Amino acid sequence: MTNQPVFVLGEELQALERAEFETEAEFQELLARHPRVLDFGSLADGRPLRLMLVAREMGVPTSTESAPAYWLDHLFVDADGVPTLVEVKRATDTRIRREVVGQMLDYAANAARYWPAALLQYSFEDTCAKDGRSLEEAYAELLGDQGDRSAEEFWTTVEERLAAGQMRLLFVADQIPLELRAIVEFLNRQLRQTDVYAVELTQYRGGGDLRVLVPRVHGEVATAAKSPSGRTTQRTTRADMDTAIRSRPDPEVRRTATTLLDHAASEGRLECGTAKYRSMRIYYRVSGRDVPIATLSLRDDPAKDDLSFAFGSITYHLGRERAAAFAASLPILPGLAEKLAALPAKGYNGWPSVSLTTLATEPTAPEAILSAIQQLIDGQEPSV
Repeated sequence: MTNQPVFVLGEELQALERAEFETEAEFQELLARHPRVLDFGSLADGRPLRLMLVAREMGVPTSTESAPAYWLDHLFVDADGVPTLVEVKRATDTRIRREVVGQMLDYAANAARYWPAALLQYSFEDTCAKDGRSLEEAYAELLGDQGDRSAEEFWTTVEERLAAGQMRLLFVADQIPLELRAIVEFLNRQLRQTDVYAVELTQYRGGGDLRVLVPRVHGEVATAAKSPSGRTTQRTTRADMDTAIRSRPDPEVRRTATTLLDHAASEGRLECGTAKYRSMRIYYRVSGRDVPIATLSLRDDPAKDDLSFAFGSITYHLGRERAAAFAASLPILPGLAEKLAALPAKGYNGWPSVSLTTLATEPTAPEAILSAIQQLIDGQEPSV
């Protein structure tokens, strides 16, 4: 990195000299107020990327019952529901070389487990309130022509992205050392769903308040070489689901999927999924809240059709005790039982799933799942 000035040509030529950020706090504040300096790339449908701030100093817990153990500098999100985790360091901070990488991976791993949709939505709306910005304006900018989507639906998509590892990790500094660039490129080659970038943001100052910011992005070559991540904003309707269900050769699979969707439509609420395959999220009203309980997914390969349970959101909305009771009330099914048994160690976070084929081979399984949901709604303990 040289100290060559940049030049602004107006009525006369003005040289702007490179200037360091005085403090890390100044650096962080600049990114929070002007996230467009990080808007490189595009969304799945080709629209320009526009990041929106969810929170500064976003707490990252390591269990459902603990206070935050870490604090991420910035959390942003885009209109596709892809979260962007940002850690800021100045070049004078020796941690920018290696320690910051382990730090960021800690944040990403725990965020995927302990940031449910409700927390993300609250953090975004709280940030808007602190900035004096109306929610209507903020959601209009975030969702654009997708404004018919509910806020709850959008943040559930963000939660699902996190759980699947679909996120961006950004290391931002005024100078990116070669060691960090090498690590970023290596991680990009190894991680299929997660994009990793190092952004070098150089500041130049001139006379008065004139400032020029020049971002340079590292890691794009490695990202371009990846296989497609499958991110998309396709929205699945109930008609789409019904069409896919009718294509399933097993009548019991068709009956099971229809039973689950019909019950949710009449007793709860269905919301369109946005994955590359057909899916719908299932909500029920529990303790005065619309709680996402499960997602029914119909894959390109019918053998992979499944029902997954949103324990992260259940735990966040209703508490660990009720999440544990719900897990205990679900039927013991091959594949599902093992995943439910692992939930206590994970703080009752995660998406344990069961295949529709398995449900179809157990005639009482769909009714048993609906009974467990009803017990959750009623606040009952599981029967012994």
